[in-house]
Amino acid sequence: MTTLMAILGVLVFVLGLLFSIAWHELGHLSWAKLFGIRVPQYMVGFGPTIWSRRKGDTEYGFKAIPLGGYIRMIGMFPPGADGRITARSTSPWRSMIEDARQASYEELQPGDETRLFYTRAPWKRVIVMFAGPFMNLLLAFGLFLTVLMGFGEAKSLPTIQSVQQCVVTVGQPTDSCPQGAPTAPAAAAGLMAGDTIVSFEGHRIADYDQLQQDIRNAPGRTVSIVVERAGRQLTLHPTLVTNQVAALDGHGNYLPGKTVRAGFLGIQPQTGIVQLGFGESLNRMADMAESGVQSLIAVPSKVPALWDATFEGAPRQADSPVGVVGAARVGGEILNLDIPASQQIAIFVQLVAGFNLSLFLFNMLPLLPLDGGHIAGALWEALRRRIARVFRRPDPGPFDVARLMPVAYVVAGIFVCFTLLVFLADVINPVKLS
Repeated sequence: MTTLMAILGVLVFVLGLLFSIAWHELGHLSWAKLFGIRVPQYMVGFGPTIWSRRKGDTEYGFKAIPLGGYIRMIGMFPPGADGRITARSTSPWRSMIEDARQASYEELQPGDETRLFYTRAPWKRVIVMFAGPFMNLLLAFGLFLTVLMGFGEAKSLPTIQSVQQCVVTVGQPTDSCPQGAPTAPAAAAGLMAGDTIVSFEGHRIADYDQLQQDIRNAPGRTVSIVVERAGRQLTLHPTLVTNQVAALDGHGNYLPGKTVRAGFLGIQPQTGIVQLGFGESLNRMADMAESGVQSLIAVPSKVPALWDATFEGAPRQADSPVGVVGAARVGGEILNLDIPASQQIAIFVQLVAGFNLSLFLFNMLPLLPLDGGHIAGALWEALRRRIARVFRRPDPGPFDVARLMPVAYVVAGIFVCFTLLVFLADVINPVKLS
């Protein structure tokens, strides 16, 4: 049954992946057709075609390798300076440029002269290229909102799970006391497992994050804490101590390996599923987007640890980059977790939402062959033309994005190498949800 559930989890994630890819390409397709650009192909996947059907100008289909998708638009690049679109040089760099230019015209038909991508106004091209990532962002927003407001998320509660008997620094066992360790303030004051902390120094406690921050900000002070116990409210007066505790970022998340000296009470909170309101959900999603940007920026710095985890037997870090294979394995683990089915569904939905957020951020990088590279080219063309008008200079014409194809091949090569490394890491030393 465990293996069957794991396989089912992988299949469910793959279906979510395929839908996300199809949804992305639908954004490009819809706006391209709206602006009169001819689109010969709309494909989900790469490699050999396993099914397709032509409707109007476009062939719709699925390919064998479900690791991406694409639409083909006629005239992605303008003709060269002499108006030709065939290779005219033995230079490998020039061949790259002209091969890309020729590929964008290889399905040119009579009447397509007015349906070429590059002939559209820059703002229209920006919309066409932005529409794909925006669809992923829209889907991520809807899925995250569904999880946070509908299913809820696991949060630490201001209800005590356990009370530490002595003061120990972060990283030390909390279930036993070293010789000579002082009694923890919570134990000395009479706090007990099951107590719900209602207020701290007269301020009502709404969540554990607030309580944790209040405790950390009061080292060495005797404070007033009101707890609810067995339907009654009691006021206790623990004297907090200064201790070495785990550092937090600006959003209350623990920073691995970092510590600070702060106020210490000595309690462990219970964890519960809490449904968030709309405003709270928006704030939570903003935090996720910020973390996503920071993670994307940090990817190059994680490559050495990823290499070591793959080939040197080093432990795989929890925040290590994960590819499609790794995410699918996580999907397989979800259905084997000993948690309610509603929470399994919630984790699945959140996994697909996170994948879509990553697709949006990654595709917005201003590098060819990503969507952001084409957007940057269109914006640069619009700026050049605006400057030419202001200074009454001749129109410089369309910006030849094809000239950047050598850079695009280098970027694509780096992406392929990184993807291969992540794939090997996910197979050899995968990140495990449990």
